[in-house]
Amino acid sequence: MEKGVSFLVTVALMALASSFASASDPSPLQDTCVAIDEPKNAVFVNGKFCKNPNLTVAEDFFSKGLNIPGNTSNLVGSSVTTVNVDVIPGLNTLGISLVRIDYAPYGQNPPHTHPRATEILTVLEGTLLVGFVTSNPQNRLFSKVLNKGDVFVFPIGLIHFQFNIGHMNAVAIAGLSSQNPGVITIANAVFGSNPPINPDFLATAFQLDKKVVEFLQARF
Repeated sequence: MEKGVSFLVTVALMALASSFASASDPSPLQDTCVAIDEPKNAVFVNGKFCKNPNLTVAEDFFSKGLNIPGNTSNLVGSSVTTVNVDVIPGLNTLGISLVRIDYAPYGQNPPHTHPRATEILTVLEGTLLVGFVTSNPQNRLFSKVLNKGDVFVFPIGLIHFQFNIGHMNAVAIAGLSSQNPGVITIANAVFGSNPPINPDFLATAFQLDKKVVEFLQARF
């Protein structure tokens, strides 16, 4: 009987502990932890090996070229230039990254999420319609028209978007609260998965004709 009670208590404690579990970029344990691919004499931290601090140089914290516009000649009319830990290895364990987003006239950054980061965006040039949608069941849309110098925040994990509603090119810079925030573009993930999701299922889930789903899958 005592063993049974002890087992139940253990299970309850494990469930309680798991309910408080969380994950995020780790706090640094030293001044720098420059990411390297060579594991020899290195420590593995946050998915990367750490360079010997005595061998760290200024170039480990540097990148250039963010002034160069991205190529927006694509179906969505936008380009995202990412500056994350793969570009600046010194970002490892610092919990931050940066992107430049270029938009052609009426170009968009389609609905997407960052599973590991909150995003804060400021417009450098142009006019953007931006917004995010909260989780079920409310699914509230928070949207705003941004002009040069305006700032908007997209909470972590929520679907959000940007749309250039001006007649000229637009440019924005965004900071993200992760060295590797990740991105899930909704349409690409749903209709362009590999292997494809069963079209009968998607037709029911989106209340569409199966032929429409198959058409969308062929597009992505």
